[in-house]
Amino acid sequence: MNEAPIGMFDSGVGGLTVMRAVMRRLPAESIVYFGDNARGPYGPREIPEIRRFALEIATFLESLGVKIIVVACNSATSAGLLDIQKQCSIPVLGVVEPGARGAVQATRNRQIGVIGTMATVRSRAYQKAIHALDAGARVHSRACPTLVDFVERGEVSGPRVEAEVRRYLTPLIRRGVDTLVLGCTHYPLLRPVISEVMGRNVRLISSDEEVAREVEENLARRGYLRESSSPPVYRFMCSGDVEQAVSLGRIFLGPEVERVERVELPLGREGK
Repeated sequence: MNEAPIGMFDSGVGGLTVMRAVMRRLPAESIVYFGDNARGPYGPREIPEIRRFALEIATFLESLGVKIIVVACNSATSAGLLDIQKQCSIPVLGVVEPGARGAVQATRNRQIGVIGTMATVRSRAYQKAIHALDAGARVHSRACPTLVDFVERGEVSGPRVEAEVRRYLTPLIRRGVDTLVLGCTHYPLLRPVISEVMGRNVRLISSDEEVAREVEENLARRGYLRESSSPPVYRFMCSGDVEQAVSLGRIFLGPEVERVERVELPLGREGK
């Protein structure tokens, strides 16, 4: 048994969808969550810059004594997962490979769509991960940068959202994809709209549940699962606006987000 918390980070609050899945699957585990909202969203940024931010946050979380780190951000996973794994002395999991595996298992016609941020699509991380599992699968990617903005404003339904989702997804529908990877941790909040636009025959894949399963398996292999009778502790931190982090955190996760600590990392002043 290991009483240390799970460490988790994202460019903002989107990774809370992953945290929610981990909380459901591992209700005894304590979690430390860091949202880099001073510099997020990461999607429009260049890959080397995102990698630098991710390495910095992972170093910070490891210094807090977490037992595993979940990079709960597609852009950060795409840009820097391997570098973080090399740097850290504890296990580090990302969100891309679990999503890719779920898509390969779900598809029937091997036509897989991927939607994500500019950084995630540019990195071709999902193509590489999917083709590592099925070299014959066809991967059709589409960057949907404005969808994050809608979610960050708390606008997850309505005619404006539906029109924007339809604009992005129509080319993928025309290509005949039968499986769509939600390659951004914000997108699960748009799932009802995306599902309506894509149609009932298209399977939607988000990596949150797959990541939660991998966290459980990883901790179990090491004998690190927490078995304490005391309740878990959830700690929330951000690099920017605390009030925004609390209000959006409650939309993404719920009343568990009671308080958010502001932590200014060495590069925290950049992007404010």
